[in-house]
Amino acid sequence: MNIFSTALEGSILKSLNLSNNALGEKGVRAFGALLRSQSCLEELYLMNNGISEEAAEAVCELIPSTEKLRALQFHNNMTGDKGALAISKVVKCSPLLEDFRCSSTRVGSEGGVALSEALDTCTHLKKLDLRDNMFGVEAGVALSKALSKYAGLTEVYLSYLNFEDEGAMAIARALKESAPSLEVLDMAGNDITAEAAPIVAACIAEKQHLTKLNLAENELKDEGTIQISKVLEEGHLQLKEVDMSINSIGRAGARVLAKVVVQKPEFKFLNIDGNFISDEGIDEVKEMFEKFPDKLGSFDENDPEGGDDEEEESGEGLGDEPELETELEKLEVNKEE
Repeated sequence: MNIFSTALEGSILKSLNLSNNALGEKGVRAFGALLRSQSCLEELYLMNNGISEEAAEAVCELIPSTEKLRALQFHNNMTGDKGALAISKVVKCSPLLEDFRCSSTRVGSEGGVALSEALDTCTHLKKLDLRDNMFGVEAGVALSKALSKYAGLTEVYLSYLNFEDEGAMAIARALKESAPSLEVLDMAGNDITAEAAPIVAACIAEKQHLTKLNLAENELKDEGTIQISKVLEEGHLQLKEVDMSINSIGRAGARVLAKVVVQKPEFKFLNIDGNFISDEGIDEVKEMFEKFPDKLGSFDENDPEGGDDEEEESGEGLGDEPELETELEKLEVNKEE
């Protein structure tokens, strides 16, 4: 590392990719001579590098300028909250940043808030990937303030961040008023329930360039799924992929969603596996996709009996599904409480 660093010292690099090396702090500092000589970097990739708190601080310390940086990617590191504080300093000094990734880096609420506040200065951002961290509600709300400034955002990956309804609604409200050309919206695994569905749906309604929607591993159930399906009816002609797997969806929600997406001219794939769809519901969905079987995912993890207990307790069995569907379709998705 020292040999490479010394050999390249003083080179005017636009892109530096040190990913997939066991760097840690010592490794980062071994590249010190090279990093210190770079003031024109446009891309820096440090993925799967064992970037700890100390290593992140070394990166912040050694790079003299990130004013021209357009892409900064950390992934699969052990950065944690303290490391995120160091990364946030780099982000804050990168006003031209267009592509930022800090996924699977063990960042919690404190680090998430710091990163979110730093991202407030990155108004040119086009792609944001913060997947698989432990941000929580507070960081979600903080992030929403930054998202409201991203006019050019086209891809946002915010899955498995523990946003819950409050954080998810704050994000949805911000995105509704910004990012008019958004193509990818990924908010899987955030404990989003049907309560947040009207606001999430209102956001999706504005995103007519959407090609991929991922809301898997939430708790939207039939009510939330139908509300989101209804806003996809109008326009959304570029929609290619929808993932609503593992959402406690029954026959009613599956049927409405399938009916909407199968008619989209560019549509490629629907995943609604891991839900509580009855055998009759699965047959109905498969019939809708009869001419396009490759566009429908499997139902290997579906549990047709999974929602029975809850339905029986609430008096809403499978026989009530047509009525349930009709009532849910009447809901006003743009109304915010």
